[in-house]
Amino acid sequence: MTGILKLAYKLLVNDKAKFTALLVGITFAVFLMIAMTSLFAGVLNRASATVINLGASVWIMDPSVQTVANTIGMPDYVLDAVRSMQGVDYAVPVYSGGALVKRADGFYQSVTVVGLDDTSLFGRPKLIEGKIEDIYGENGFIVVKDPEFPKLNNPGLGTEFELNDHRGVIVGIAKVASSGLFGVPTLYTTYERALQYIPNPRFTISYVLVEPKSPSDIPNIKRQAEALGYLALTKTEFMSKISDFYMFQTGLGMNLLIMTAMSFIVGLSISGQTFYTFVLENLEKFGALKAIGTKSRELIATIVFQASFTALTGYGLGVGLCAATIALAKMKLPDYAAMITFWNLGLAFIMVVVIAAVSGYFGVRKVLQIEPFDIFRG
Repeated sequence: MTGILKLAYKLLVNDKAKFTALLVGITFAVFLMIAMTSLFAGVLNRASATVINLGASVWIMDPSVQTVANTIGMPDYVLDAVRSMQGVDYAVPVYSGGALVKRADGFYQSVTVVGLDDTSLFGRPKLIEGKIEDIYGENGFIVVKDPEFPKLNNPGLGTEFELNDHRGVIVGIAKVASSGLFGVPTLYTTYERALQYIPNPRFTISYVLVEPKSPSDIPNIKRQAEALGYLALTKTEFMSKISDFYMFQTGLGMNLLIMTAMSFIVGLSISGQTFYTFVLENLEKFGALKAIGTKSRELIATIVFQASFTALTGYGLGVGLCAATIALAKMKLPDYAAMITFWNLGLAFIMVVVIAAVSGYFGVRKVLQIEPFDIFRG
């Protein structure tokens, strides 16, 4: 069998034109599949940026909330009720909303304002400049240094701005784990200052962030929140809910699914047709092998090896090319959201296996139909 596989390898790579065409087809298909799915993964990750950055174990919200940006205010008594629940170690309010900032040059810029609990500052970002205590100073705000940072004219410590005719001062510059999705800078301040500066409806608590005494208390907290008329989700569950919203209730998921399917069809058609042509052009060689006593299972192994080797090589090249392209794009375009995850790689691998299986199937059928007599007679 080892000798047969070596022969299969030589037959494959010696026909450089066909081998190159096979690799290009599969590489291009893998590149497109991973590019599309990685872009989707990056968008979903950024859609959950606030959840990731604040890092609370349990989020309590209005049941109608679909995304973290779609906040629905809750009355103050909810916070007191949550703090009295069994299994709750501590609970804090958080404000999340949009605002319009007037920069020092007179231009306006939309921002996301996150108001942290005044007492604990739970969920505060990691500062790279300034001191966290300065957020308690008059008009103190912390700005996140991310791809949207230049939209505020790259502010430094002490930079002033206006927010709804209120004076604001940058007292800290921070970094966070994930940038936002909607292309606007993010400002952090205290909860009370956020309510004071930004017009709000009657109910002002966006979310109640909860830390349970132990993971086993989470189901009980969920039941108590439901009895109160609100929804409690873990960090993972909330991120999953946000992903489902963008996947199934917007056009984003369907459009990327169509693009991924098209990439798969392109790869399947190119590689399948090229591999079948390769088999046809080598029928005489396969017929000669059959005439000298090569068993059918050995011929099948030959075709399977050739299809698998080509598919896996193209898969590796496609992944490498896509990773390099994403890295280059992020260097030139900081807002580019794509990220390669294990499920991206797994999905592309499954599709490549399908491409190899279909290509190999038609090749095997043709080879098994060969009659050595017809080959030598020709």
